Amino acid sequence: MHKMCYFFVRDLPNEKLFWSISDQLLRSATSIGANIIEARASSSKKDFIKFYEIALKSANETIYWLEIIIEIVPKNLLDKLKILQKETDELAKIVAASILTMKNKKI
Repeated sequence: MHKMCYFFVRDLPNEKLFWSISDQLLRSATSIGANIIEARASSSKKDFIKFYEIALKSANETIYWLEIIIEIVPKNLLDKLKILQKETDELAKIVAASILTMKNKKI
């Protein structure tokens, strides 16, 4: 997912309008995977869950930035954007379900 986001951001016009949004988008998207990987090294179940919760927050933030950028993205990038939205939404649902499972709650 983070590679797809990188290529999407790279293809955005090099205009001031896109700079901060694309920076935030890339940061939040890469944070998802970073926190899931970090969970592997956690010292307790509580820490493990905490990293997944942070990953979920990053996924939700990514969804937000994608919703913002859809209003201004060039038409030739709309298909890529919609794929990113779908992938991020699915990833957020998987992470959320994983958190509920780890907390022994029904989905």
